[in-house]
Amino acid sequence: MIAIGSDHGGYKLKEEIKKYLEEKEIEYKDFGTNSEERTDYPIYAEKVAEAIQKKECDKGILLCRSSHGMTIVANKFKGIRAASVTDEETAKFAKSDDNVNVITIGGDYIKISQAICIIRTWLATEFKGERYAERLEMVQKIEEKNMK
Repeated sequence: MIAIGSDHGGYKLKEEIKKYLEEKEIEYKDFGTNSEERTDYPIYAEKVAEAIQKKECDKGILLCRSSHGMTIVANKFKGIRAASVTDEETAKFAKSDDNVNVITIGGDYIKISQAICIIRTWLATEFKGERYAERLEMVQKIEEKNMK
């Protein structure tokens, strides 16, 4: 199950991504927003991150104008590994090397066709494990020390 959320800047892109997910019969849960009316990105990043923490969803997609704000907020949550992705290559390495469980996409910079390619690549990529898993264990220790 994928948690998906956006602010007003990512709303149009979110709606198109939902169509793709439905076509591919990929389950998702939409955490808003539901219009292009101005709103604040932390609200939706928090909802998506919490859904993953509570194991209601396995992974997440967040959309705003630049992707940076959503990434910052999502990474404030223990167990969330969010990355801003800009193309298929960054999506692939985010998953294969860092086992990213939330991707963020900037609606002002990424066209729908690019976003679909990014999501398809991210979903299809396997985490490499081994030395990469060791690094994530180091990250987890840092997280445990600093996120009480």
